[in-house]
Amino acid sequence: RLRNPYVDPISLIQVDLLNRWRASDRRDDDLLHALIATVNGIAAGIQNTG
Repeated sequence: RLRNPYVDPISLIQVDLLNRWRASDRRDDDLLHALIATVNGIAAGIQNTG
């Protein structure tokens, strides 16, 4: 319950970035790095709240 206000928006951003990265034929490294940052952010949010 505590992590949702923080993790849910990152998840929505992640979905958008994933769609954009796939639309670029997986060639946009900046989008890939942003996507990886969202994965790390979600993992950190889950780890901190258990």
